[in-house]
Amino acid sequence: MEVLRFAIKKLIGGIPLLLGVTFISFLLMVYYGPDKTYELLGKNPTTEQIAEIRHELGYDKPFLVRYGDYLKEIVTLDFGYSDSTGERVNRILKRTIPISMAMVTPGFVLGNLIGVILALTAAHFRGRWMDKLIMGGSVVGMSISLLIVVIAFQIIFSSSYGLDLFPVRGWEVYNVTSYIQYVTVPTLVFIFVSLGYNTRFYRAVIVEEMERDHVRTARAFGTPPAKLLYKNILKNSMIPIITRIMFSIPLVIISGSLVIETYFGIPGVGKVTYDAITTGDQPILKAVVGLTAILFVLTLMATDIMYKMVDPRVSLK
Repeated sequence: MEVLRFAIKKLIGGIPLLLGVTFISFLLMVYYGPDKTYELLGKNPTTEQIAEIRHELGYDKPFLVRYGDYLKEIVTLDFGYSDSTGERVNRILKRTIPISMAMVTPGFVLGNLIGVILALTAAHFRGRWMDKLIMGGSVVGMSISLLIVVIAFQIIFSSSYGLDLFPVRGWEVYNVTSYIQYVTVPTLVFIFVSLGYNTRFYRAVIVEEMERDHVRTARAFGTPPAKLLYKNILKNSMIPIITRIMFSIPLVIISGSLVIETYFGIPGVGKVTYDAITTGDQPILKAVVGLTAILFVLTLMATDIMYKMVDPRVSLK
């Protein structure tokens, strides 16, 4: 019951955030966005034709009425039809979001898991050659452009100039084998790009925890190194680690999948968003921005609940 009450309270508290994000996005993307009136009309349209099109598009409505319609679309999850294809936006999202989740999840999970393992290793050997090697590799990974990584990995793993083991583009997934074939290279790209940032952040958190009094006391009492790393250091470092992981989720799902899906030709929500940006498809853009705001509020709620799970001192209030 405590978790349920907290979840309801958090959802209510997230309403101002949702209103703020949706208001700014509506103002910039819709109200001051591209006017599609003259794209739908031929040359030399009459005043009556212009007025008719603007009425059909809803441009003649007052600002607050248009914003209210946008909020209604978010609440009902009914975003109308795509300007580019004429397909219902809900159907597009229903088809593309699972593809993006299937593409992003392995790289996101492995990138964070390997980052924690490397950070623990570097912190354990702090100041020695192992620590310097891991941190040096992290800096190299952080300094390489995503575009260069994508091109390099495609050449190495997918072209006749390299290993030629995986498809270059597309997403023809029918079973586990085909899924592994298409997800491997994007996953490797995700891991390579995120690993440097994750490792450096997690190492800093773990090293800070290693300096605390309770760790020095446990070490003085002869606690084994493995138990010391897990129970006294890693467990007490989980709050900032969870924060970084959870707050990365909305960003990774939208911007991360947008870049990688575009380059690899994967028909997920990121590719659809990119196409909507280039064509000015407002119904899709409104849906993506609104759902991202909702995802962010849900992430805030889930993060606080996970705090309580890893640290009993945290109160769900």
